[in-house]
Amino acid sequence: MAGRKKAKQVKRGKRPAGRPSRYREEFAEQARKLCRLGATDKELAEFFEVDVATVNRWKHQHAQFRESLKDGKSAADAEVADRLYQRALGFSHADTKILQNDGVPVIVPTVKHYPPDVVACIFWLKNRRPDLWRDKVGMEHSGPNGGPIQTEDVFRPSPEDEEVIRRISEARERVKGGDHQGNGEGDA
Repeated sequence: MAGRKKAKQVKRGKRPAGRPSRYREEFAEQARKLCRLGATDKELAEFFEVDVATVNRWKHQHAQFRESLKDGKSAADAEVADRLYQRALGFSHADTKILQNDGVPVIVPTVKHYPPDVVACIFWLKNRRPDLWRDKVGMEHSGPNGGPIQTEDVFRPSPEDEEVIRRISEARERVKGGDHQGNGEGDA
């Protein structure tokens, strides 16, 4: 319905009511670049000097802005995932060393090796295959053939325990019946 009102106002030559939007077409490309660098919606709002709610409204109102955010965030996430994967497996890359031979600098091409990182491996596996690698293992206790655990006749109180149980029951009955008899100790 709001779309129809806006269309009617535009046909009549009237502008929509309210403050004009601060959104500009170039914001989509700026937002894509910022998201590519890892910016959050809160950081985007700070950059554009608006509230986070405004950024969310722009996402709903401007398809190009919304797609730019998705593209930028997806590209950044994919690159981080790739780096984590490389770190988990270990990797090598070309490098150079600058040495000195008789006072003359010598540039020597080398290959730098990074061994697999156990922490990156664990993180990767826990997130990719939590069914196999999660820390918490669900344990279910059951009786024979998966039935309930039988508990009757397992606990048999000793004669001393039965005396304590009897005395507690008697005390409860006295309190319920209002027949509380203090012995003077601890009574105020």
